[in-house]
Amino acid sequence: MATEVRTDIKDRVALLTVSNPERRNAMNLELSGKLVEALHSAVADEGVGAVVITGEPPAFCAGGDLSELQDADPATLRTVYAGFLEVANCPLPTIAAVNGAAVGAGLNLALACDVRLAGPKAKFDTRFMPLGLHPGGGYTWMVNRAVGPQGAAAMTLFGDVLDAEEAERVGLVWRRYDDVVAAALEMAGRAAAAPRDLEMTTKATMRVTAGMTSHSDATEIEVRAQAASVHSAEFQQRVAALQAQISKR
Repeated sequence: MATEVRTDIKDRVALLTVSNPERRNAMNLELSGKLVEALHSAVADEGVGAVVITGEPPAFCAGGDLSELQDADPATLRTVYAGFLEVANCPLPTIAAVNGAAVGAGLNLALACDVRLAGPKAKFDTRFMPLGLHPGGGYTWMVNRAVGPQGAAAMTLFGDVLDAEEAERVGLVWRRYDDVVAAALEMAGRAAAAPRDLEMTTKATMRVTAGMTSHSDATEIEVRAQAASVHSAEFQQRVAALQAQISKR
């Protein structure tokens, strides 16, 4: 069976499905490269306003390909990381529709997205320590920000495996859904309905202000971008449409 990343675009949302069925979508060098290509294409497409990432059922992503990792040097590891680092750096809003096991590098892939949603069969398993493998790809940085120091330690050092319910409880995922892909597409559609440039600028602003400790500094970052949006044609048109609706009531 082919190793691929399938892209389906509908209503301005790109659904990317990572598929390596023989290895439960393990993130090998080939799949990582194809994920980079798929994301580049989605971002380059002006008709795409948001991205959803999921896995070929029944898994989300079963980690790195151990046969490749056994002989990996830093250059090889960086190539494996490239796929989910591309997700992390994506300027468009991203959602992980976690439909099955997200293990090791697969957990990295989910963490790299802006929002994680979980299906009934979702499972979040670091599995680095039992394999005698140090975490990589920025995992320790991402997991700390997702669940805090105690949660990061519980998952990483003590090997706590979370199902969908527990992941929602500790804040690793935003919500659980019976049909997680459909829910992710609906949520992504709301982002894609907004002006594309505005979504990208706002996401970039959120990344900058997330590292700030001063409210006033964050306000100064926002004021220039908000002033620019006020004078945009999209804002003027949408305000006029809203005013027209209100006047008819």
